[in-house]
Amino acid sequence: MRITNIKTQVERIELKTPFKTALRTATHVEFARVFVQTQNGFVGIGEAPATKAITGEDIEDILESIGSVKELFLGLLPKEALIKLHTAKIGSSAKAALDIAFVHLLSQEAKKRLYDYFGATDLTPLQTDVTISLNESAVMLHDAKKAVDEGMEILKVKVGSDVLHAVGVVRAIAKELSHAKLLVDANQAWSVEDSEFFIASMFDVVIELIEQPVVASDLDGLKKITEISHIPILADEAAFNLEDVKKVVASKSADMINIKFMKCGGVSKAIEILEYAREQKVPCMLGSMLEGPYSINMALHLAFAYRDVIKYIDLDSPLLYKEPSSELDFEFRGCKIVLVS
Repeated sequence: MRITNIKTQVERIELKTPFKTALRTATHVEFARVFVQTQNGFVGIGEAPATKAITGEDIEDILESIGSVKELFLGLLPKEALIKLHTAKIGSSAKAALDIAFVHLLSQEAKKRLYDYFGATDLTPLQTDVTISLNESAVMLHDAKKAVDEGMEILKVKVGSDVLHAVGVVRAIAKELSHAKLLVDANQAWSVEDSEFFIASMFDVVIELIEQPVVASDLDGLKKITEISHIPILADEAAFNLEDVKKVVASKSADMINIKFMKCGGVSKAIEILEYAREQKVPCMLGSMLEGPYSINMALHLAFAYRDVIKYIDLDSPLLYKEPSSELDFEFRGCKIVLVS
């Protein structure tokens, strides 16, 4: 099962409405799709979206990176290619696309569905959150109500640098939708003082977590917030890879870790983080950027196998697509994610 060819193409999926965070606004998902072919006819497929604001890579960077290393993998077995990939000096998203494709091949070689390849035994439906994009308060409240009406139970509320706006909109959503679980994502937009103000303002509001309130490099600030907060703190941009995760955990800078393929370099590296988190008894979120269906498929198959470690699933990209995708192995029924094929 040796690799004979690697090719790429660019895909684009329009969104229902603009996706807005403190870091960026997107009207569509744009991603590189990579096809890895073997001499016996198997094809592994991987994907990586353009998220320059987060990983520093746009589509051209990803395509160029894959093109610069693809010759290294020709003639190798997928397991050999996977090892060589993670010695390459390319961006984490480009690595993730190839990593996903190689793991896809390994599951085919083992003649197993991905969830079975990862060792999942419990296939009862998973539950995802849905993102409420940063906007005017009235718009965000409207979007939150609509999401709940459509069967969503966990809302990930994006907030920005205006902490007074954040306090107002979160309190309004909590009051109107008292049965919904709220996750607050500041995307590095706050200072330590802003964070303390927000936390103090939520003394009577039930919030599941606050995600990455301060800039990724400020671990001391993140630790200070975690120490004073009655709300669990989730590290996202501060925890790109296993080395980062170990620093966050060792320093007790956050209560939880958000794992994303595009940060850590793919599903094989996500597994390393999940195994470490399981050992350390650190709860995780399995998250994503705005991604295409094949990378979301891979993440969902993995989530079934690590449901003891993964406390929250943030894999709602397909819910944001303008048109349903026929390439998913799952159906999204409200907040429930059901394996269908």
